[in-house]
Amino acid sequence: MNSAQVEGAARRAANSQTLDRLARLGMVCRGVLYGLIGFLSLQIALGRGSGGKEADKTGAIEMVEQQPFGQVMLWLMAVGFAALTLWQLSEAVIGRGRTKDRVESGARTAVYGLVTATLLGLLLRGDHGGSTDQHSQDLTAALMKLPGGQLLVGLIGLGLIGLGAYWVHKGWKKRFLEDLRTGEMPPQALSLARRLGLAGYLARGVIAAAAGVFVIQAAVTYDADKAKGIDSTLRSLAETPAGPWLLGIVALGLLLFAVYCFFEARWHRI
Repeated sequence: MNSAQVEGAARRAANSQTLDRLARLGMVCRGVLYGLIGFLSLQIALGRGSGGKEADKTGAIEMVEQQPFGQVMLWLMAVGFAALTLWQLSEAVIGRGRTKDRVESGARTAVYGLVTATLLGLLLRGDHGGSTDQHSQDLTAALMKLPGGQLLVGLIGLGLIGLGAYWVHKGWKKRFLEDLRTGEMPPQALSLARRLGLAGYLARGVIAAAAGVFVIQAAVTYDADKAKGIDSTLRSLAETPAGPWLLGIVALGLLLFAVYCFFEARWHRI
């Protein structure tokens, strides 16, 4: 089988109806995760604590696990995120979009693959995978040991700030609508999707940019403990001059983005 035949087979698999449906299931699961992270963040902002759970994917997965039929829900989420991983991998490798789109698909492949691995680790080994804070600090410490590691960590921090700015721009300009089949959406659904996506991308942009600032601090001070995952980044927003109000606004943005994910599941271009 030559390369053209391999690519053709890969395209047929990527465009299959089964993968389409499973990827849309994954978008629903993505919405569930964002919703739970937003809920945990809002609890912290309101001073009620988070029940000992991290306000990140690990804490969200733990909440799912504790629900009735939690194991079944986790298996569905594992299947959904695995489908999202395969879909984004196909877009990155054989997609015909712009280079920027393929790079973005590659980044999503890594993120969805990590979530899938976390879910499978919990289901098969009972391993919750650790918090994003610990992962961030461990990765930062490992990178700093490399030649030029301090500079590399600083560049990653700048990359996160750039990602945050990109998400803010994408939300403000409503570029996310390009991913939806807007021509098939009822006017009210389209109007609501605009508002949900705007709020969601702005919130995600703030979190990514704040995380980037902490990574740069880690690089400048040569202290890996300065790097923060999602949980500590969110909690740090409550320590700004704006106080818990800023964390509350970002948490609300995450909840709204969770709802937007359900719109994606229905109308996303796949």
